[in-house]
Amino acid sequence: MATPAPESSRRLLFAALLTAPLAALLFHLRIPNLTPAMDAASASEIEFDMPGVIRVYKDGRVERFDGTETVPPSPSGDPAANGVVSKDVVLDPAAGISARLYLHPGVEPGKKLPVVLFFHGGAFLVHTSASTLYHKYAASLAAAPWLAAHGDASRIVLAGDSAGANMAHNAAIRLRKEGIEGFGNKVSGVILLHPYFWGKDPIGGEPTDAGYRGSFHRTWEFVTAGTLGLDHPSANPAASPEEWRQLGAGRVLVTTAEQCWFVERARAYAEGIKKCGWDGEVEFHETKGEGHVFFLPKPDCDNAVKELAVVTNFIRRC
Repeated sequence: MATPAPESSRRLLFAALLTAPLAALLFHLRIPNLTPAMDAASASEIEFDMPGVIRVYKDGRVERFDGTETVPPSPSGDPAANGVVSKDVVLDPAAGISARLYLHPGVEPGKKLPVVLFFHGGAFLVHTSASTLYHKYAASLAAAPWLAAHGDASRIVLAGDSAGANMAHNAAIRLRKEGIEGFGNKVSGVILLHPYFWGKDPIGGEPTDAGYRGSFHRTWEFVTAGTLGLDHPSANPAASPEEWRQLGAGRVLVTTAEQCWFVERARAYAEGIKKCGWDGEVEFHETKGEGHVFFLPKPDCDNAVKELAVVTNFIRRC
């Protein structure tokens, strides 16, 4: 599936995370369909290629091979998701900022539930808030009239998987620094599912192979337009403890899997945040014998059910 986009649009992927108003971080960002004029030779030149996932040409065209399947919302309740009600909202048409909202069907009148703001993953490059993979996971979100009727603004949970977990972490950092009108500067909890953190040098049992590490280096360089190094705190929280301790949350849950690409970083996060001076509580859950975000393609397997139970129990305590 090919979509044209301006050369500068790649900067939106991370500029939104680091420089946009914090409220914009809570939703999916779509690249606008604009194509700058370029000659025929440039049009065929590839600027960035992640095989099987995405290819970006120098003329701004983008081909996505993963994360393109979507499912419509279920405003009357989704039978396949225990009757969960969902709908889409566009928050900023110009910037392409949108969200999918979920509401549990069995909410008692007057009862307030924690509000979970979920950042989807996809290497910062693919998937949307309407992706089939993420609709199945069905994060419980609420906003607009739902937020007023059912959401407890004192119980906000930031969550995400993979690249989305990275965004949830960075949003919590910015929340402590800047705050949001009506929400203050602290959330009840942060959930980092198999978080996408990396660094220039290997830690623990990470592979040292230059080719393997180079693929992550090139991806990070591309999504940040070369403006942030791999040891910038946005990629490697442990590189800046003074920034890390500003995490705006009362408690954090970190999950990972034994065969996850980022397992060493998740372990280091859970240990390091205890030592950096942060004044909250951290929980850690590691699944043996599974790979990165295994719970998305295998939501009904025993290990996925166990991980979901860990997540839901954490939310209940927030």
